[in-house]
Amino acid sequence: MKKLALLAAAGVLAWAGVAEAGATLTAIKSRGSIQCGVNTGLAGFGIADSQGNWVGHDIDFCRALAAAVLNDRTKVKFTPLSAAQRFTALQSGEVDVLSRNTTLTLVRDASLGLHFAGVWYYDGQGFMVPKKLNVKSAKELNGAEVCVQTGTTTELNLADYFRANRMQFKPVVFESLAESKTAFFNGRCQVYTTDASGLASIRAADAPKPEDFVILPEIISKEPLGPAVRRGDDEWFAIVKWVLNATLEAEEYGVTSKNVDEMKASRDPNVQRLLGVTGDMGEKLGLDKEWAYRVIKQVGNYGEIFDRNLGPATPLKLERGLNQIWTKGGLMYPSPVR
Repeated sequence: MKKLALLAAAGVLAWAGVAEAGATLTAIKSRGSIQCGVNTGLAGFGIADSQGNWVGHDIDFCRALAAAVLNDRTKVKFTPLSAAQRFTALQSGEVDVLSRNTTLTLVRDASLGLHFAGVWYYDGQGFMVPKKLNVKSAKELNGAEVCVQTGTTTELNLADYFRANRMQFKPVVFESLAESKTAFFNGRCQVYTTDASGLASIRAADAPKPEDFVILPEIISKEPLGPAVRRGDDEWFAIVKWVLNATLEAEEYGVTSKNVDEMKASRDPNVQRLLGVTGDMGEKLGLDKEWAYRVIKQVGNYGEIFDRNLGPATPLKLERGLNQIWTKGGLMYPSPVR
């Protein structure tokens, strides 16, 4: 019995040691870049600018991973994927991570061979209509033609909402985001539906005159959006999950891209662990001690990332709302880096 106890203790100690690199991390280091699956073009979240540089809230998460793993936020290759393509691309190994406004649902989590690493943006589905229709509520949409993108949770939510409210509608379905937007603004349907953040993005970036379109007040679903990885590589899953948490914990403790060097002198044990001053958090992930420091220094904390891409000073003008840090009344409650 004593021998068995010693063996068990040895096993616990071995498990508590340095993490071994998984296949995905090994491949990333070998090629020198992270393959990131992103949107084909959604302003504020993932879009190529006029110079061909990818920018957005989801793009910055990919850059945060590159900063943590490869010491350089620029070492990312972006693969634009439609809603129908995204899961196949991740399952097949074409991309290492999906960072593309994708909703965590039971079916996706349990049956597609994926792991969601957390919530990067809390959202919900809404409706947009031309102002000239003088529609004030989604309850007034009975009989409407509704533009919707296929391969999304949006289709099911749309059908559920109209059925629950005993209304009729005619879906006008498109595979690509670009096709669905063009159809709506050309008048092929009276209503456009997607996540509320997507509606704000489309109105700001694609509407001929944004002031001519109204986003209705109803939110008809829960859409927790977050990055996903393939199952079977726990080491990579852990890295993606903890990079997300590090951006949130940095905001919680007031660590920003501008003050991160000064904050290394903080006496707060939480900040010391986060920035690699003390502890072995990096080793446990198979990374070095400054993995989170680089994320914050090169990309910023969650609040900085949100404000830069989505906040009131951007064309989308989105408020933090549910995406505020928990200490200020939001849902962003990071697991502790300890």
